[in-house]
Formats: sequence, C-alpha cells, structure tokens
Amino acid sequence: MRVLIAGAGIGGLTAALSLHAAGIEAEVLDAASEIRPLGVGINLLPHAVGELIALGLGDELAAIGVATAENVYCDHTGHDLFAEPRGLAGGYRWPQYSVHRGRLQLMLLAAARERGIPVRTGIRVDGFDQDADSVRAAGTEADILVGADGLHSAIRARLHPGEGPLHWSGVRMWRGTSETGPFRTGRTMIIARGPGDAELIAYPIGPATINWVALLPVAPPGPLPGDADWNAPGSAEDLLPHFGWDLGWLDVPRLITSSERVFTYPMVDRDPLPHWGHGRVTLLGDAAHPMYPVGANGASQAIVDARALALNAGNLAAYEKTRLPETADVIRANREMQRTGHARDAAELAHITGTYRRKTRAG
Repeated sequence: MRVLIAGAGIGGLTAALSLHAAGIEAEVLDAASEIRPLGVGINLLPHAVGELIALGLGDELAAIGVATAENVYCDHTGHDLFAEPRGLAGGYRWPQYSVHRGRLQLMLLAAARERGIPVRTGIRVDGFDQDADSVRAAGTEADILVGADGLHSAIRARLHPGEGPLHWSGVRMWRGTSETGPFRTGRTMIIARGPGDAELIAYPIGPATINWVALLPVAPPGPLPGDADWNAPGSAEDLLPHFGWDLGWLDVPRLITSSERVFTYPMVDRDPLPHWGHGRVTLLGDAAHPMYPVGANGASQAIVDARALALNAGNLAAYEKTRLPETADVIRANREMQRTGHARDAAELAHITGTYRRKTRAG
C-alpha cells in the first residue's frame, strides 16, 4: 500500500511517521518551497504526547518543549480563581508540553527524513482523480490520498463543494512571543480574564520565552466575512487599552510590547461533516475538523488522527468511523467552552473545565 499525504504540517508529518511505523509506504507533498519554523506556541495534550513517544520521539520532544504542570485561572488583577494540575502532575500517563509550533514541525520533518520518508516541497495539491484501483494527485499515483492541507484545504473543497464561509465566533485573536522570562513555577499556563470579556493566555515555550494569546470579542458570531485577514501583522498598541494589567507576577503590557512580531486572526471553526472523504481519499487534522483553539486540542487531535489512520489505512471508512464522532464532540465542546468559559467563580470554573475534559477525553 502507498499513501500520499498533502500537507507537511504537524498532522501530515505525524501521519507519515505513523504509517511508516506500521510498515506502510507514505510520501508527503507540501506547497511551500521550504518548510521553515513558522508560527508561535501550541500545546500538546497527554494523549497526543503519548503517540509521539510511541513513535520514538519522546526525548526530542522533551528537549524542545516545556512540560506544563498547571493551568491557573485568574482575574485581571492577578487574583487566582482556580488551578488545575496538568500532565504528569495531574495524574496523566504522559506529560503535557508547550512548544513552538515551528520547532515541533521541524522535529517531525527531521524524523521523517531520517527514516527515509519522502517529503517533497514546492508541490501544491489542488485536486485529484480516482478510480477503483488508485488515486492520482500532482502527477503522483497512490492507493490512498490524505488531505492534511489545513484550514483552507483544497482537498476538502473538492470533496465538499459549496460549504460556504467558515464560522466565526466573533472573537479576534492576537498572538506573539516575548523573551520576558518565566513566571510563577516556570511551568504554569495562565488564563486571565478581565473587563469586556478580554482574555489573556500565556505560557512558557522555552527557558525565557513566553507565548501569549490575547482574545477580544469584536462582533456577533456568524459567517466569517470574505475579506477577513489571516495572520496579518497586529499592533501591540491596539491591545494596550484592553490589557493594561499588572498581575503582580506578570507585567502584561511589557509582555505584549516586547514581542518582536504580533499576528492577528479570527477564531473560526466549521460544523462537523457527515463524512470526511470518498473512495480512496480522506481528510486529517484541520482539513477534517477545524475547531476553536480552546482547550489546546487542535494539534493534539491531528496527532491522534494520524495514529488512527495508520491503524486503519486499508479501511478509510473504519478510520472515519473512529475519528469523526470523537472530533465532532471536541468541536462542540470547544464551542461550549468558548461560550461559557468566562465564569468568575472557582466552583463554576472547576465544573466547566472538568466537563470539558470528560467530553473531549483530553489527557
């Protein structure tokens, strides 16, 4: 069996590694002329970390990530509302890691190339043709094609034409990294909320590097306008009127203004599909189930997809039967978490986060 994967992101590369480990030939195509360490910080939940450890990447991941020990919810004055142990500290079997997305991608790319998996760049997969015997895309023939080509997937658009615009929560996000040094335990993620439903998430992704995300509701939920900006340069000055917070142990204005670059984009997802693929073609990761970045589940779910694909590569219907309902649950749970997550009471926060963990089996 030969599997062609469109997209050399975290999901696509992990799928190639998982297939290789199962003795299945895989090849990865990516539109970028060069894979560079782009992006900012992400989180990998324990169930995803376990899959990477099973692929023999535990030491490499530990070397580039920070093992998160706790999530702390607080208000904009720095007053703690609720703390939740995470990873090994929370009793999970594997750690939870915070890591720079680009460094993780390069780690996976290096592992793929070391194991002899072809990863070809500068090749865009815009469509495909298939029959009973094979599928063809970008001049390459294979038994299976996997669209791991992200939020704006061309393969999804071909499989599901006329879906319409992405669904926007009405929240706009600003993201950056800052060399401001550790806070609290040095392994703490904070979720701070202030007036006007302003929210700040911050966590370390290196010894001195802090990743931060600022969220502001700017419109009612609904279809994303066609002229929406993606990964547009953001302005720290736009945020300071809303995030002039001193938490005592973290100077938020300094955190934001010391970032070399700030990116901004809308918080979006899509409704779950009734099916992902057709015939010899399926989807994986954001191409299959774009979700709000709530609960640190996006990259983690793509990694779990990759494992399920390798287990069911000869039966795409079984792969989708396993993963589609689980990821649909996460999409719905993320929407609910985003809608209800502004509680100010510790008991309510404990209930909300506990319910989320149960619904998404996060950990």
